[in-house]
Amino acid sequence: MIALKTVYLDNSSTTRVYKEGAELAADIMYNLYGNPSSLHRKGIEAEKLIKRAKEQIADSLKANPSEIYFTSGGTESDNLAIIGGCRMSRGRHILSTNIEHPAVLNTLQHLEKKGYEVELIPVGKDGKVNVEKLASKIRKDTALVSVMYVNNEIGTIEPVEKIGKIVKSVNPNTAFHIDAVQAYGKIPFTAASTGADFISLSSHKIHGPKGVGALYVKNKAKLAPIIFGGGQQNNIRPGTENVPGIAAFGLAAEKSCSKVSENGNKMQMLKERLKEGILSNLDDVVVNTPANDSAPHILNVSFGYVKSEVLLHSLETDGIYVSSGSACSSHKKGPSYVLTAIGTDRKMIDGSIRFSLSEFITEEDIDYTIERVVDNVKKIRRLMKR
Repeated sequence: MIALKTVYLDNSSTTRVYKEGAELAADIMYNLYGNPSSLHRKGIEAEKLIKRAKEQIADSLKANPSEIYFTSGGTESDNLAIIGGCRMSRGRHILSTNIEHPAVLNTLQHLEKKGYEVELIPVGKDGKVNVEKLASKIRKDTALVSVMYVNNEIGTIEPVEKIGKIVKSVNPNTAFHIDAVQAYGKIPFTAASTGADFISLSSHKIHGPKGVGALYVKNKAKLAPIIFGGGQQNNIRPGTENVPGIAAFGLAAEKSCSKVSENGNKMQMLKERLKEGILSNLDDVVVNTPANDSAPHILNVSFGYVKSEVLLHSLETDGIYVSSGSACSSHKKGPSYVLTAIGTDRKMIDGSIRFSLSEFITEEDIDYTIERVVDNVKKIRRLMKR
């Protein structure tokens, strides 16, 4: 059966590319296809496109274009910041939290095998890291502190600005890295306001193409390359640049960040409408997203006596697309480590759904989603009680 309506609520996994960005990328692939390292006109045209994208992303962060380095995505940006930052430090101690994205946690695990000491600070029920506890763990040999801005599963906004100030006041030599993949284009911030040395960004979370990311590297921050090649991007991230993707990323950054507050307010209103619609029509429901200090686009809800995968596919038949957690962890067995960390009951974890909005979602979409969620949950519960 083909659904009459499509409501895409998995925007934390990936987003639909802006039409203008797709058209720009196609035009570059067909007409402006030179290698940006070439000295002829085609190469200079491509180089100008990269320069323009750097300016667009730098403007969105109130940073300098020279502080922007392009990567293949958020995962590579995290790896470059963490490994490259630690290689430039004499310290062998790293601090982070226990709800970071796998791109951070697995990188830290890699460094742990290389002899680094990694400490993961636990979070509270709201998903927030205890800043005072983190501050007490900073040492003379702490090479790096890495904290995500917005959690990708439950949407908690971490107090990164406060953390940034504390890190530098306790040990000015400690590098501070922020994974801002879920914050960028969703909540307003500047590079300076965070106090970060490194900020990871991803294109496909803000209506840009997949396979493109960026790393903000604060002027004078020390960073070593982790891959080696022809010397592009000041040797920090060599390799022929993905010009079509980078240009479309720049356009997406300019477009999404120029209306970040407006879109954020709209998504917050729709998120509250969705939450209240679910809570007022269903019992045995737990909202895992904190009521305060959470991103406007993420709502994580646990439905008792329901398996998330069953509900996910039931909603899919109605044209509603959601996720049962982080897309990067969807093929891993076991309960969500994020929901476990905040103390969600195991039985409720098994029935968790993440709804993630975008600027394209309407009130009509939300009302349709509420109707179908309520109907499907009741239907699944009746079947499971048989």
